[in-house]
Amino acid sequence: MLKVSELFIYPVKSLSGIPVSSVVVTERGFEYDRRWMLIDENNRFITQREFPSLALLQTQITDKGLVVEHKQNHSSFIIPFQPQTNSFINVHVWSDSCKAQPVSDLADKWFSDILSFSCRLVFMPDETRRRVDTRYAHNQEITSLSDGFPFLLIGQSSMDDLNNRLTKKLSVIRFRPNIVFTGGEPYEEDRMEHFVVNNIHFYGVKLCARCTIPTVDPETAERGKEPSKTLATYRMQRNKIYFGQNLLHTGEGVISVGDKIEIVKKSEQKFGEDLKD
Repeated sequence: MLKVSELFIYPVKSLSGIPVSSVVVTERGFEYDRRWMLIDENNRFITQREFPSLALLQTQITDKGLVVEHKQNHSSFIIPFQPQTNSFINVHVWSDSCKAQPVSDLADKWFSDILSFSCRLVFMPDETRRRVDTRYAHNQEITSLSDGFPFLLIGQSSMDDLNNRLTKKLSVIRFRPNIVFTGGEPYEEDRMEHFVVNNIHFYGVKLCARCTIPTVDPETAERGKEPSKTLATYRMQRNKIYFGQNLLHTGEGVISVGDKIEIVKKSEQKFGEDLKD
């Protein structure tokens, strides 16, 4: 039996995530997930790919707003749920452009000071409807400020298999999943084409090609060679390393750790066979 074992949200894109026991599923993904983002002077998204130090910023949702705290010096800042400006700008995530709202001058200063480079904090308002890649969309689905899809699914068996190949075991948080599940074989998520959790339907649409972020230690922000070095020996296709499955969904509601995953349809395709890019 497959069961949800862990759930994560990442309120500010590329900052540390938050483990949760239950989460609201909205039209664009998990509630609060990647609704905020740091941008550079060209309004382009900033991530751990270029700035590993983002990993040292821990987030927490409170009644007052989103609290961000530096893991080492413990300086903190409260981001209000609603931006303190009335302006809007176009921001860029990869090749996408969408409307976002600057949060405040105070937020910009705090993040710029704590990270030692100039940046601004923006929020995706409800009226911004950023569509997922039309090559994979089923029904003009939307997403937040994620790289491209509302959810990332990883099986604990896959993580265990990877750790059995590594000298030093790593946490699944390195891969920034939204949903982790137990049960099944390693890399079973590769073939999970359609499944249901608490009456919400999820669809596996594209294996996740991994960047360098999993090589960043989330506690120290130091970059290493693993797990990419090991994954490249058995999870590489077309010069890309794949680990996890990107998901779309239909329906809204709540899912929780312990919920049963009901498989509706599995693909017979094995990893590496006519893989979608």
